Amino acid sequence: MKRAVLMGLLLLFCQSGIAQQPAGLDSLKGLLGKWVGEGTGEPGKGAGYFTFESDLQNKILVRKNHAEYPATKDQRAFAHDDLMIVYLDASTNQLRGFYADSEGHAINYLITVSSNGKNIVFLSDPRDVGPRYRLTYLLTSADQMDLTFEIATAEKPDQFRKYIQAHVHKTP
Repeated sequence: MKRAVLMGLLLLFCQSGIAQQPAGLDSLKGLLGKWVGEGTGEPGKGAGYFTFESDLQNKILVRKNHAEYPATKDQRAFAHDDLMIVYLDASTNQLRGFYADSEGHAINYLITVSSNGKNIVFLSDPRDVGPRYRLTYLLTSADQMDLTFEIATAEKPDQFRKYIQAHVHKTP
């Protein structure tokens, strides 16, 4: 009887330890694939696509993004490209991302995933100088999601304003 109780406690302890582990790259599997969509925001109305792919023997995710904004009466047509590498930081056991784009921005992100895996937030590291950025993916189904990109000034780093709002769907 004591042995059964001891085994039960050991099993419970092990399960609780597993449940408390931080989210790893597997928690981002809903993002994998090619996504296409349209959005609106301060740069104007645009369309584009991005991909999330596993790389380096499943140790990182690579996101590549391309967006195009048509000419308006106030601005010329332009394109935006960016690249992000997502990884599990072994020293902190946190998901992180490094982002760079065709406009010269470089952003270090801390990534959190909701317990149901449907809300994924990339929040720029507060240690970085300058504005703060927040990129949120909300998985509404297996092949659709909404994304929001927000910016906060360095003077008010926790007061985000919406910069881009988009709806995307996964392509086969």
